[in-house]
Amino acid sequence: MTTTAPRLELKHISKQYPAVKANDDVSLTVQPGEIHAILGENGAGKSTLMKIVFGAVQPDAGTIAIDGKTVQIRNPHEARAHGIAMVFQHFSLFDTLTVAQNVWLRLESGESLAQVTTRIAAKAGDYGLPIDAARPVHSLSVGERQRVEIIRALLAEPKILILDEPTSVLTPQAVQTLFLTLRQLAQEGCSI
Repeated sequence: MTTTAPRLELKHISKQYPAVKANDDVSLTVQPGEIHAILGENGAGKSTLMKIVFGAVQPDAGTIAIDGKTVQIRNPHEARAHGIAMVFQHFSLFDTLTVAQNVWLRLESGESLAQVTTRIAAKAGDYGLPIDAARPVHSLSVGERQRVEIIRALLAEPKILILDEPTSVLTPQAVQTLFLTLRQLAQEGCSI
């Protein structure tokens, strides 16, 4: 019988800020294809923990392992190299640019804008996330802006997808669509 190493394993993660201990000895194990929700009150350290996994914040203590190998993730670039993508609660989109231009600016693939536009349409179709890549971001609803961020993350073919408060800006119908997309990703082996 073969055993699969956890996709993500956090052991004894701690993070102290001057006035508050954001994370205190947190451990978490996520298998390939699993969806986990991290719950807690505002200020409980959920976003800090996810930023640690994504390399945007450094832990004071603890270890991170991906697919059974202990790793040190010093920045988001290294996180992406390990197959980790994150959609933040606060979007980082330029209102004056199109959807395609926003996605293209953040990719590290060296593809042309036309190639990225084609990939956006394909990924949007694959996951039921319709979006017009030629639309300027300022004309999009909040839910559509989140869709852009999710598609951008999916273009990196992540093994681990982190969504920081993904339903907070969505209508109930958009939440149901998001959950269908997440279940599809999980069936394909992505850990969420």
